[in-house]
Amino acid sequence: LAFCRGRIVRVPKGPLIRVVGTEVAIPCSVSDYDGPSEQNFDWEFSRDTDFVRIVSTWDSTFTSEEYQKRVGRGDIKLRRSSNDAVELVIRNIQPADQGRYKCSTPSTDATVQGNYDAEVQVKVISDGLSVSGSKARSSTSLRLSEGDSFKLRCSAATTSAEHTHLHVTWQARSGSSWRDILSLTHEGKFQPGPGYEERYRSGDVRLDTGANDTYGLSVSQASSADGGAYRCLVSEWVRGADSAWQRIQEKSVDIATVSIQRTDVVISTSNVSVTERDSLDLTCNITTDRSGIFQAEVMWYFSASPDDTLADAQLLLSMDHNSVVSDSTLISLSHVDRNSYRLLVRDVDVEDSGYYFCEAAIWVPLHNGSWHKVVERTSAPVSVVVTALEPDYDVFLNASKTPKFSDDPTELNCRITNVQDTEANIRFSVSWYYRQHLPGDDAVAEELLASMDADWTLLPGDRGRERIQNGEMILSKKSADTFSLRIQWTSESDRGDYFCVISAWSRHRNNSWVKSKDVTSASVNIFWATQDYTLTVEAVKLKPFFVAGHTFEMTCKVSSKNIKTPRYSVLITAEKPLADQSNPNGTTRIISLSQDSVVRLEDWTDQTRVDGVVLEKVQENEFRYRMYQTQVSDAGLYRCVVTAWSPGGGGMWREAVNGLSNPIQIDFQTSGPVFNVSVHSDSPTIYQGEVADLLCIVTMEGMPLEPDDMSFDVSWFAVRSFALDREPVLLASLDRRGIVTQSRRNGSSDLSLERISPLEFRLRVHGCQDHDFGNHYCVVTPWVRSATGVWQREPDIRAKPIFLSVKMDVLNAFKYPLLIGIGLATVIGLLSCLIGYCSSRWCCKKEVQETRRERRRLMSMEMD
Repeated sequence: LAFCRGRIVRVPKGPLIRVVGTEVAIPCSVSDYDGPSEQNFDWEFSRDTDFVRIVSTWDSTFTSEEYQKRVGRGDIKLRRSSNDAVELVIRNIQPADQGRYKCSTPSTDATVQGNYDAEVQVKVISDGLSVSGSKARSSTSLRLSEGDSFKLRCSAATTSAEHTHLHVTWQARSGSSWRDILSLTHEGKFQPGPGYEERYRSGDVRLDTGANDTYGLSVSQASSADGGAYRCLVSEWVRGADSAWQRIQEKSVDIATVSIQRTDVVISTSNVSVTERDSLDLTCNITTDRSGIFQAEVMWYFSASPDDTLADAQLLLSMDHNSVVSDSTLISLSHVDRNSYRLLVRDVDVEDSGYYFCEAAIWVPLHNGSWHKVVERTSAPVSVVVTALEPDYDVFLNASKTPKFSDDPTELNCRITNVQDTEANIRFSVSWYYRQHLPGDDAVAEELLASMDADWTLLPGDRGRERIQNGEMILSKKSADTFSLRIQWTSESDRGDYFCVISAWSRHRNNSWVKSKDVTSASVNIFWATQDYTLTVEAVKLKPFFVAGHTFEMTCKVSSKNIKTPRYSVLITAEKPLADQSNPNGTTRIISLSQDSVVRLEDWTDQTRVDGVVLEKVQENEFRYRMYQTQVSDAGLYRCVVTAWSPGGGGMWREAVNGLSNPIQIDFQTSGPVFNVSVHSDSPTIYQGEVADLLCIVTMEGMPLEPDDMSFDVSWFAVRSFALDREPVLLASLDRRGIVTQSRRNGSSDLSLERISPLEFRLRVHGCQDHDFGNHYCVVTPWVRSATGVWQREPDIRAKPIFLSVKMDVLNAFKYPLLIGIGLATVIGLLSCLIGYCSSRWCCKKEVQETRRERRRLMSMEMD
């Protein structure tokens, strides 16, 4: 049975009790069916045994002749609520409609299972519900004042034979819709309507029951929202067979129309404008038609914004309903008449500008002699503007110092003139502005340099902050009516329009200072004509002909234009031939002379000729360069690089322009020998631990020289790669005096460098390791003694590299470890044998003691 399923037709559990003349809707639904989702329904009615067809959803000829007129008029109809549910609706049900109603569904199932119809009993009772207004009311219209109380009553009773309950609801209408105020439900519970919950809990809205089936509505603290039409809505409920409550009918009666006279609080004047030191007069009027005894409580508030709430506003003065006024010195509150209250503020200040509003509450006496607040209202804010007493004065700006060149000082004076109507509590401050001067009508926003507040505290702007902090811009107050701006060193970016703004500050009652007026001066233009800097440098060779060993001398003459009090710095450079490998970049910085006459050797590295170059200042615009004992390696093009400097701010020098002289060439015509260098090794491939021999061989071509007339500087380099793609590493060097210098090494190998003949130099690597591999080459610097006995340095010569490879000797590498292993194994074996012998000889020996056995003969049986 648990897996069986079939069609189920459901109707409400009967009997259904309905009141004559009302509309009845009997629902019917079907579930667990097969076939289309939309099902059809047939309704039939029976008073005794036979059923009469009423209406069908799918067959228009289903209705019997008895019901055709009522179905045609729409008094009886089917209302589909879903595909599987309908409602039989009967309008104006009569006692003749009492009986059994059957709902049937035609089968759409593959097999017949379940029930296909269901019946429900409908019982029609007479209308015994009566609803009426209170007989005691004399009028259907009530006029009340805001805060008053009122009561309304209605009567409701039923004479039904069935056990029915009444549901009473008081409703009010404002507009076209009714809203629930308070209900006494059919279950005996009070239920406030939406928006009346708080008033119900506070007791301002109540529903009372009285004698003769009366129901009263009591409303306290009535507001304007309580105005409108009131009615009493009564519905009759009965508990069905399924224990659920069913509403069987509903009636209503209009009780009264209530109008509430609103109590308004207004300030008699609108927006007010008063002058500083005058009085402010405001009146708060209370509009009410209340004729009885009442007292008003008034409070005046002030706020800076019209949107502030009472919690944010400032309470000025208050008067309670007993006419007790809070104390204040400059503010007073008086009762003008029954409904008017005056606020007077004396000696107003600019700080009194803002928004004023008053709050009023109406209090009425109770029977026990106490007072009760019935209504409270707040007026709209009134804007009050207090106009400050502005002093009358003019501002004049002039330049006492104007620049003619860059870095000249600039001084501007801002004076206050024609001062009138100023009081002792007025002081002045200044703000300085800069505006870039552009041709045409292009508008440029001004930039604040600095300003002073009421206490004459300096407030730097974004443009002048750094220069003010560095002391390059000075602001001062020379006298009571004169302010000064001084720029110590004016630059080209300072050219433009300057103007000042004089602000007047007034002291208020709380000793605070408030700005009351600003006056702007006419602008002053700071400008001077500028031209491009011009710098010309001419180099002159003083001795046209000279030979190696003599002194080279040249002068640099400088001329400039449009530079104020210039000073010059000079740098001597040399451009060596491309064959010279001492400087691959081509240009060498030799010596420099700063604008403060400080000499510095730049890239001059010849330690034997540290004092061989001199740069001196002959005149303000003339400089002389000397190079003593010139060498052949000094050949090249020499120039003067000159920089012009002009005085800058703070005693500093500012670079103006650079200039380059014409080149002066040093060229030596020599007929001496030509040197070549090569590297050789008998065994470029060696094993680890062996000695590598590398020879650096110098050969000569041309005129032969005596060994005493030539000398060499030799340096050995290594590149630790197969290709020459890494930086060379200096191994060792031998100068022409025979001093050997070695670089620091990380490996265990060692180096030695020696001269084995006048033209051969040998490098030995002792105890070679794998990190000693790579390309090795030597660099030779020849020195030749001239006929005058002066040693001349020739250009450096680099030999072609030779690759040195280091291999590992496998036999030698494993010989010592193998011998050590065999020796250790032998020692360990002998030691093991010795330990075993000793253990068996002394440690594991046991002494066995045998017990004596007694030898006795057996006794004969006879003796026993």
